[in-house]
Amino acid sequence: MRWQAWVGVALSALVAVGAVIYWRVDARLNAPLRPADPAAEAELRAEIDAQNEAAFFQPPAQPREVAPPSETRNVYFGDLHVHTKLSFDAYLFGTRLDPDLAYRIAKGEPAALITGETVRLTRPLDFVALTDHAEGFGLHEACVEPINEIARKYCTAFDEPSLAFFLALRGSGERRPPVRDLSVHGDDPEVAARNSRSTWEAVRAAAERHYEPGRFTTFAGYEYSPVLADTGKHHRNIIFRSAATPDSAVSAYDAASEIDLWRELERTCTGDCEFLTIPHNPNKSWGLAFASETIDGVPYGDADWRLRARSEPIVEMFQIKGNSECSSAFGANDEECGFEQFLPPCAAGQETLCIHPTSMIRDGLKIGLSLEAELGINPLRFGLIGATDTHNANPGDTEEWDYRGSAGYNTSPARRRLAGGRGGNRPSLQRNPGGLAAVWAVENTRESLFDAMRRREVYATSGTRMRLRVFADYRAAETEVATDADLRQLYSNGVPMGGVLPAREGDAPAFFIWALKDQDHAPLAKAQVVKGWRNPDGSLSERVFDVACAGARGADGRCELDASVDLNDCGWAESAGAAELKTWWRDPDYDPAQSAFYYVRVAQIPTCRWSTYDALRLDLPPPEGVPATVQEMAWASPIWVRPE
Repeated sequence: MRWQAWVGVALSALVAVGAVIYWRVDARLNAPLRPADPAAEAELRAEIDAQNEAAFFQPPAQPREVAPPSETRNVYFGDLHVHTKLSFDAYLFGTRLDPDLAYRIAKGEPAALITGETVRLTRPLDFVALTDHAEGFGLHEACVEPINEIARKYCTAFDEPSLAFFLALRGSGERRPPVRDLSVHGDDPEVAARNSRSTWEAVRAAAERHYEPGRFTTFAGYEYSPVLADTGKHHRNIIFRSAATPDSAVSAYDAASEIDLWRELERTCTGDCEFLTIPHNPNKSWGLAFASETIDGVPYGDADWRLRARSEPIVEMFQIKGNSECSSAFGANDEECGFEQFLPPCAAGQETLCIHPTSMIRDGLKIGLSLEAELGINPLRFGLIGATDTHNANPGDTEEWDYRGSAGYNTSPARRRLAGGRGGNRPSLQRNPGGLAAVWAVENTRESLFDAMRRREVYATSGTRMRLRVFADYRAAETEVATDADLRQLYSNGVPMGGVLPAREGDAPAFFIWALKDQDHAPLAKAQVVKGWRNPDGSLSERVFDVACAGARGADGRCELDASVDLNDCGWAESAGAAELKTWWRDPDYDPAQSAFYYVRVAQIPTCRWSTYDALRLDLPPPEGVPATVQEMAWASPIWVRPE
């Protein structure tokens, strides 16, 4: 037991050191903002006081429910993409909530944003990773005692919430390879490295303080954030399995490309250290998400693809900046592709602010089938999760009625959100509250949740907590599945979501699909299976099947549902949908020679979009240019059927 004692001592030391660092930095972070214009401040408070929070129903907050460990696995809901005031952009937007408060929000406590609006979860989260930008680590430490006059001016500007200063900093980061501005660190790279390590130690210490195995899980993590033009994203969140992590966070200044990132993580994450990386916003990657080259245009080699396969088992399907599932511009005859997705397909010669054929997740999954035929492995065999990417330090706050924007002063209060943000820009109005990661694991611990993510037994939601299970099984009797014994049989004979099933001649696998509504939200409308496959000539195809309907089916076999929303109070038609959808399904076009993937998508009946809730707060009609309602969704990780 000697090594365990040493681990305990090391963790205690980490928490103690992190607490000292955090206290020292927090003394500056908690200082009041520079005095605002009194008239503007009074106007802001008046706007918030005028918001009618009783204009619609909001469910009361509920206590945490703790499920005992289960061999047939429990579903846990969490958020693996959250920014606090330790992120330089969140701080510049006016966010002043720290990691400790972010964890308390995740546990169910209410909290006030800097504008005065309050955020709260209806139900506590089960797990969280705070993923502040590693590129900004050390800035707060440097500003505790500015090293010279240049640093003092920088820190003064840093303390004033400013979109202009953020854009100036961001623009300087678009150089390739990225170059760190060391002026705030006295132009000394050693000082910059020391300050950065201090932030990382504080992040890890906060995670240790709030970890409650079996009840609430925290992961040490951060975001790797190279800059693309026009606010593009080729970022990754790095999540560690345990308290064993590298001493420093690998940022874009340490690893210019994603391949460099994975190599550096493998070099520094040794011993008991394990990591995974999660790309986010493929929709805004300007084609880089599933391209065969790096951010700098260097082609992937065989070893690079294998490195990616080891490092990246899951991808972020849905978050505040949009839905990354599919685009109708690239062969998807699927109306759901437009759900919370506002970017157009790229025109000839257009490189940014548009969707490329290598941007969307469904296309990435199909590209993986082609790579498997070429390489013998599928490096794009990934599971699906949702997240928020909130910059307000409010993890998992995804209910449409509680959305308070995502970026401090820029998107709060309601009148500012409906105007499109602080500068009236449309993207703020087009954003959404983000999604959640749902993980099927034996128990709520770091190790169990991480291992489930590694095996891809996860699914994404657009923010609600509907429960979704999917299995594929050749020996299924296609009978009722209702007990733990039935589930054990499915695990024994088949594979769950995220699994790989060998193809069989003349024997199509049976897919078991079971969805349950969020207990605080609207009923379910339909369950669909999305199939993608590789044809003998190498071409790629896809098809969507409606496999379970809460209402009637049309002549074309598609689900039809008559479910209205009362835009006067956002009441939904409770009787229009189903509390549960459960079915078995076999592919009518099954071909054992095809390499294919199948994933399940479930949609709720329509409910109000956040912008309609905000309009009710202000007694205004829903804003034009965005939908008044949404159909919340969940997307299961695929099951791959692979020819021998």
